[in-house]
Amino acid sequence: MLRLLLVSDTHGDARALQAAIDAQPTASLLVHVGDGANDLTKISEFSTMRTIQVAGNCDFSSSFPDTQEFVFANHRFFATHGHNYGVKADLSRLSCAARSRDVHAVLFGHTHRPLALFDEGVYLINPGSLRDGNYAVIDIDPSGGMVPNLIKLRY
Repeated sequence: MLRLLLVSDTHGDARALQAAIDAQPTASLLVHVGDGANDLTKISEFSTMRTIQVAGNCDFSSSFPDTQEFVFANHRFFATHGHNYGVKADLSRLSCAARSRDVHAVLFGHTHRPLALFDEGVYLINPGSLRDGNYAVIDIDPSGGMVPNLIKLRY
């Protein structure tokens, strides 16, 4: 089984970020979907884990892109913070963007509210705010099944 660790909205809380990394030693990919994407530079222990980062609306002067598409365990993902898709109002624009990219899942943040929803063949996964103790993991088993899990950090 392969595991993706998904975080968002760390807003400078390197302690919570380190705790999430420590809690998921089997994760092979860390995805940060904005508002604190530069927080990864404060963490030294993540260096063996592959990382993907996108900029959020609070990542002023960040060099990270607004969106990224990538493949992990033969599944296609679309990562964005979500502010450019109006996710605080509804998820329709984000869902349409995901389907137009023919991805299996869209990973986003911005609302600070955890969510794992399967909508017309596409997972929409928001880990919530890590600063508030929320993150997610996505497990992909050898048969290709994808299982998102929303987790409350305990430290």
